[in-house]
Amino acid sequence: MGKLLISLAILFFSSVALGFTPNCNIPEQGSTIQVIHVNSPCSPFRSKTHLSWEDTVLQMQSADKERLIYLSSLVAGRSIVPVASGRQITQNPTYILRAKFGTPPQTLLMAMDTSSDAAWIPCSGCAGCGATAFDTAKSTSFKNLSCGAAQCKQVPNPSCAGTTCGFNMTYGSSSIAASLVQDTVTLATDPVPGYTFGCIQKATGSSIPAQGLLGLGRGPLSLLSQTQNLYKATFSYCLPSYKSPNFSGSLRLGPNSQPIRIKYTQLLKNPRRSSLYYVNLVGIKVGKGLVKIPPTAFAHDPNTGSGTVIDSGTVFTRLVQPAYIAVRDAFRRRMGNAVVSSLGGFDTCYTVPVTVPTISFMFSGMNMTLAQDNFLIRSAVGTTSCLAMAAAPDNVNSVLNVIASFQQQNHRILIDVPNSKLGVARETCT
Repeated sequence: MGKLLISLAILFFSSVALGFTPNCNIPEQGSTIQVIHVNSPCSPFRSKTHLSWEDTVLQMQSADKERLIYLSSLVAGRSIVPVASGRQITQNPTYILRAKFGTPPQTLLMAMDTSSDAAWIPCSGCAGCGATAFDTAKSTSFKNLSCGAAQCKQVPNPSCAGTTCGFNMTYGSSSIAASLVQDTVTLATDPVPGYTFGCIQKATGSSIPAQGLLGLGRGPLSLLSQTQNLYKATFSYCLPSYKSPNFSGSLRLGPNSQPIRIKYTQLLKNPRRSSLYYVNLVGIKVGKGLVKIPPTAFAHDPNTGSGTVIDSGTVFTRLVQPAYIAVRDAFRRRMGNAVVSSLGGFDTCYTVPVTVPTISFMFSGMNMTLAQDNFLIRSAVGTTSCLAMAAAPDNVNSVLNVIASFQQQNHRILIDVPNSKLGVARETCT
């Protein structure tokens, strides 16, 4: 693979190098929030160093490993890693959005996470956090929640130091200690007074988003649960292509202005991982051919937490090993005798044009057909392409199939919790 080293500022299409000047201050209207890729010219987290194509891919795969650890930890009853002081937070999410906390508002660039519930942000005085934090003393609407508050029973591992409710939790291989607090959060032009979230006091590890996280799961402290009167537990998001000029998509909150022409599949519930958005994946096509995959690979099991989830925080789709091997082998057969190579966790790479036109995920009630840009990761000059999927690790609790953000790009994903539906519509997300 040494011949594949291609010096790039970033992995993807560099529109800045071609003279494109992004608009980083697009006014957010109504209940629609701009979603920014971490490598966007508008992102303060983008890489400052010039990485080779290989190194960037390996870096993204490393972030996915942290993500899969986190998804595994969501199994009910799993032990929590204790919090200790540690090195500064360095890991950044794939997609971020602007949220304003307090009165007057302070802006933070938070991770958008469909598999988490409670929001949490670094607060002033946090040990192990980055330079940007929410200054609680400057907000006239800020207040701590007491140990007797109902919300104190809804956080993981609640504790009581004095009269203020606190909690400990893990995220990937990292951990946080936070106070449970309330303040106004403003999303686009919508103020949400009395929003309950975690105010991080201590953090350790490198996998925690530097400016916090906004949880879009379906647990009691998620954005959806706390804003049911405003947004009716409905939202959609559109993740931009990695080749789009400004790497910018959108999060649309509430049932209004959602797409009318959209295909739906039923959401499934799994008490072992109650926050995740499970769907019924029943088959996969490579081109027009249905891949032979044992049904057990897709089985939804409430006893173990296994099944298939849609997740915004994982970059590349992971399939349990029998499913992945079958899809990979079908893909390779379409390539005939072309020489196959590997790159990190990708075991199916080519230096000749790829001839597989589409891959389709077949869900109960709908198909999600992927164009090549949704399943091939390519070097900037197009000389190398890799199948952008991998086998799920088999050393974690109740292995999941994860339909990840690379496969979702340029689709609008609609979550309708009251009607237990997930919709998918093709859309140019920029």
